[in-house]
Amino acid sequence: MISPLRRKLALLPLMLLPFGAVAACSSEGAETDCSINACTVTFDRGVDAKASILGVEAELVEVQGQNVTMRIAGQQITVPMGEGEQAEGFNVSVQSVTQDNVVIRISNEGGG
Repeated sequence: MISPLRRKLALLPLMLLPFGAVAACSSEGAETDCSINACTVTFDRGVDAKASILGVEAELVEVQGQNVTMRIAGQQITVPMGEGEQAEGFNVSVQSVTQDNVVIRISNEGGG
């Protein structure tokens, strides 16, 4: 007979599976580092850079000086370096702008 504790431990990976799916991400011309409710995305400049994160598509549109224009879940926003904006229920902030890449952080409102 299987003890209740062993049964619960056996089910734990199945119960955590949805959380892994939420944090799942993919990208083109970008690197991602995600947790359950936040992602840091490093976009390469000079290419069509985009990433699927937190269930939405994030795309680098253009960079003019320290202002970064991106599309989050279809909404286009411009965020100055070091500042943040909201788009489609997400907090979006620009952490770094260099000649080679742009680093942004996207988190669920109230999370991450």
